[in-house]
Amino acid sequence: MTLKKGTTEPALFDFFSTTPRESVVEVEGTVQASAKAQRGLELVPTRAELLSPSEVPLPLGVVDKVGAELDTRLNHRVLDLRKPAVRAIFELRTQLLDGFRQAFLARGFLEVETPKLLQQGAEGGATLFPVDYFDRRAFLAQSPQLYKQMLMSAGFERVFEIAPAFRAEPSDTLRHLTEFTSLDAEVAYVREADEIRELLEAVVVDALARTRARLLAVGHPLAERVPVAARPFPRVPFAECERLLGRPGAEEDLGTEDEKRLGEILVERTGQPFYFLTDFPTAVKARTFYARRYDDRPGVTGYFDLDFRGVELASGGPREHRLDRLVANLRAAGLDPADFAGYLEAFRYGMPPHGGWGFGLDRLVWLLAGVGNIRESRLFPRDRYRLTP
Repeated sequence: MTLKKGTTEPALFDFFSTTPRESVVEVEGTVQASAKAQRGLELVPTRAELLSPSEVPLPLGVVDKVGAELDTRLNHRVLDLRKPAVRAIFELRTQLLDGFRQAFLARGFLEVETPKLLQQGAEGGATLFPVDYFDRRAFLAQSPQLYKQMLMSAGFERVFEIAPAFRAEPSDTLRHLTEFTSLDAEVAYVREADEIRELLEAVVVDALARTRARLLAVGHPLAERVPVAARPFPRVPFAECERLLGRPGAEEDLGTEDEKRLGEILVERTGQPFYFLTDFPTAVKARTFYARRYDDRPGVTGYFDLDFRGVELASGGPREHRLDRLVANLRAAGLDPADFAGYLEAFRYGMPPHGGWGFGLDRLVWLLAGVGNIRESRLFPRDRYRLTP
């Protein structure tokens, strides 16, 4: 239906009152001031055209005050994304992505793109998605880890990647996804974990500052939720974490509830939302074969986590650059070095000491947006049970 210029007011009223909600219309008219309008302006229509009618009834309300279950929202995600509050999450995400990219570039990093179809994963096959690849099996990448390290040998001394990653963990929690966006970085000629931590916290502080400033400048509803992070972030050794959790000497990896309890304690104690958990035992990182082991600190790696209010955001540390140690670590993890021949070749012809981290963007968006579930931080989330839409 099209109403031409000069259409009478009753006809226009009839057009708008009978057109289904969420239809696409094209309206032409005069903009004038209005004290009653939310933005102080209103459009007085003189022409209207229905471009695409919406079916009725709607499976999900867009402007209604009544809420809907998350599954219903995700099943009809396109309608859900029309809500201003939902769009605001992805405006925040856009600014965070740009903030991190600019923070990396300002520090001399080169942006890279590594393969997402692999013959072997970074930590073996337990958490990999297999894919039919012509006449053989391949896997979706759970991390760009191996390629980041190979680039250190190529002379790419500072690299970062913002890309999807896939992890086949059978998790069904508020904080886990099977497809997620990872912000990975690797740096050559670093030996100590604190060199890597200092760089990571500098990137985080810079990215958050850029994001907050841009959102404040446009009066964005989520701007004040982006924290003003202060350096240095507190460092808490793993042994101290175990003591605070009431299990000294346990050398067991931290579970979700452990991280939550620990976060409550540390945020109250330090007054800072970001903090590092440091000096993870080798027993906890046994399958992380690329984590460097120290001769003068037996049983301890330089690995660390970066947490935000009880949620792990990043993990990283110094890597093992010595070929013989790396091969021994692979075997100790129950992996066959022959399966990693292409990766190991990079270590045969000169590999500098190096280290880096992987950072979960979706978790940061989820936490800063203040929504109830990490699935709300992605346009079309993928989890253990969801492959559509």
